[in-house]
Amino acid sequence: MLVNKIDELTANSKASVEVALKAITSSFGNLERLTALNINTARTLLDDNVGAARAMLSAKDVRELVGLQASLAQPMVEKLAAYNRSVYEIVSQNQSEFVRMVESQIADLNKKFTSALDSAAKSTPVSDVAVAAVKSALAAANSVYDNANKVAKQVAEIAEANMTAATNATVKAVSTASSTASSSAKSSTSSKRAAA
Repeated sequence: MLVNKIDELTANSKASVEVALKAITSSFGNLERLTALNINTARTLLDDNVGAARAMLSAKDVRELVGLQASLAQPMVEKLAAYNRSVYEIVSQNQSEFVRMVESQIADLNKKFTSALDSAAKSTPVSDVAVAAVKSALAAANSVYDNANKVAKQVAEIAEANMTAATNATVKAVSTASSTASSSAKSSTSSKRAAA
């Protein structure tokens, strides 16, 4: 009997360590992805800014400079939006993996608890009403957890949809503003050339 309990405790400890290692490995993998994204974004941002600075230095007049600034704004906003989407995707994936691991552990604990409760009910003079009450409480707690989890997922989906809509609206607004500014700068430069 004691040997069985020790083996069971050892198996539970090993399972817990495996889950912890899996969580750590997953987190480090996502941290690597996030770091690579940040490094690539920084490199791209530096290259883009150097190119933009060179282009601005070669501008002949203020209107050309304004038009150039407007044309550079849209790609920058689009890249920022893409970066934000990538960060959100990495963080969301990490969270989903963690939630799956926790849910798996909770399901396993529920099975073990129910099994232990059934075993205790068979080996001790515990009333069936008490066992049924504990099982009922466990089922109610699981139901509350499931409902809360569903609500949290719906809130996350709504937040993601709102973020996507806001990002798309921002990119569209900057695109429109850039087009308007570029058109104004070009027409102003054209009319000055015509007058000269």
